[in-house]
Amino acid sequence: MSKKIRLGILGGGGDSLIGVLHRIASSMYDSYQLVGGVFNPVPEENIGFAEHIGIATSRVYKDFDTMIEEELKLPEDQRMQVVSVLTPNFLHFPMAKKLIESGFNVICEKPMTTSFEEAQILKETLDKSDVLFAVTYTYTGYPMVRQMKEMIASGVIGKIQKVDVQYYQGWINPIIHDAEKRANTWRLDPEKGGISCCIGDIGTHGYDMIEYLTGLEVESILSDLNYMYSDNKMDIDGTVLLRFSEHVKGLLRTSQIATGEENNFTVSIYGEKGGLKWEQENPNFLYHLTEDQPVRVLKPGHAYNSEFSLDGTKLPPGHPEGIFDSMGNIYKGVAKAIRKEKYHPGEFPTMNDGFRGMNFIERVVESHQKGNVWVKL
Repeated sequence: MSKKIRLGILGGGGDSLIGVLHRIASSMYDSYQLVGGVFNPVPEENIGFAEHIGIATSRVYKDFDTMIEEELKLPEDQRMQVVSVLTPNFLHFPMAKKLIESGFNVICEKPMTTSFEEAQILKETLDKSDVLFAVTYTYTGYPMVRQMKEMIASGVIGKIQKVDVQYYQGWINPIIHDAEKRANTWRLDPEKGGISCCIGDIGTHGYDMIEYLTGLEVESILSDLNYMYSDNKMDIDGTVLLRFSEHVKGLLRTSQIATGEENNFTVSIYGEKGGLKWEQENPNFLYHLTEDQPVRVLKPGHAYNSEFSLDGTKLPPGHPEGIFDSMGNIYKGVAKAIRKEKYHPGEFPTMNDGFRGMNFIERVVESHQKGNVWVKL
C-alpha cells in the first residue's frame, strides 16, 4: 500500500497554469498521489482531461457534491486525505466549507474567499474541526524568501523601520480599454471575483508577504484605487499606505495595468542596521544592504543559508529555483503537517493568513470608498 498522501483536485483542468503548477508541486517530493477530483464542470472535458493526465476516471466525478458523497463511502484508508481548491474565487468558500465539515484537509488558492464575512465563517468552521487548512500564497515557498525571513527574525537588519512592496503586472491593459472584453473577463466580475481584482489577486500576495517576513501585523491602512472606467466595478491598480505602529510604516504598490510588466513582485525591508531586497523575477538573489559595506548577494544552496532555507532548496548552487519549486515547498510542508511530522511554522500559509488577507482586501476598498482615509484592520 502506497504511503503517499491521497490528493484530490477541484478545478485546474485544460490549459490552466495554476492546475499545472499544483500538480507538479504535489509530485515534487514524492509525498502525494493524485487520485481524482473534478477538473472541469463540463463532464466530457472533465473525463477527457483525466485521461490526458493519466488519472483513473473511476474517481473523476461529475460535480463537487458527488465527489464528497462518493469519497465518504470509501474506507478511510482509501479516500482522499486532502483536496486542493483551484476553482474561480467565488467557489472557494462553499467548497472549502463543505470539505472541512466532511473531514477533508484543504489546500486553497487565494484569495481564500470573496468576502471577510465568508472568511469569518470559514475560520469558525475550521475551529470546530480537526482538519488542516493551507492557503497557497506561493511566493513564501522560495528558498531566499525563507532566508530573508530567518535573517529578519534573527536581528540581522535590526528593528524594522520601513517596508516597501511593489507588485506590477500589465496583463489587464489590453482588456480594460475594450468594453466587451472587460465585461466578459471573470476577474472583473464581482459575482465571480469578489469586491476586488488587483488587490484581491496580487495585492494579497504583497500583504501576506509583508506580515510573513517581518512578523509584524498591519494595524491600519489608507488606500487609493484605480478603476479606469465608470462601468468597471473592480480595481485594476492601487496604492496602499501601511501603518504597523507609530514609527514603523510601509507602502504596497500594485497594478495590473503597468504596461509591459510581467510579474514584477519586489519586496524591500529596511531596519536600523541594514536592508534586504528580493525580486520574484530574479528569485535566486537576496540583496543585503548595510551602510558600511558593499551590497552582499546571497544565493540558494550555500551553507551560509539557514536550515529553513536549505530545506526548501532542491538543487546545487548555481541552478535556478523557480515558482514550481516554491509551490512544491508549500505542499511539502502540508505533507509534514498531515503526517504529524515536525515542521517549521513558516512552511505553509494557514487559515489565519487567508483570514487576515480577506480583512485587508475589504479594508482597502473601504478606505478608498470613504475618500482615501485611514481604516483600522
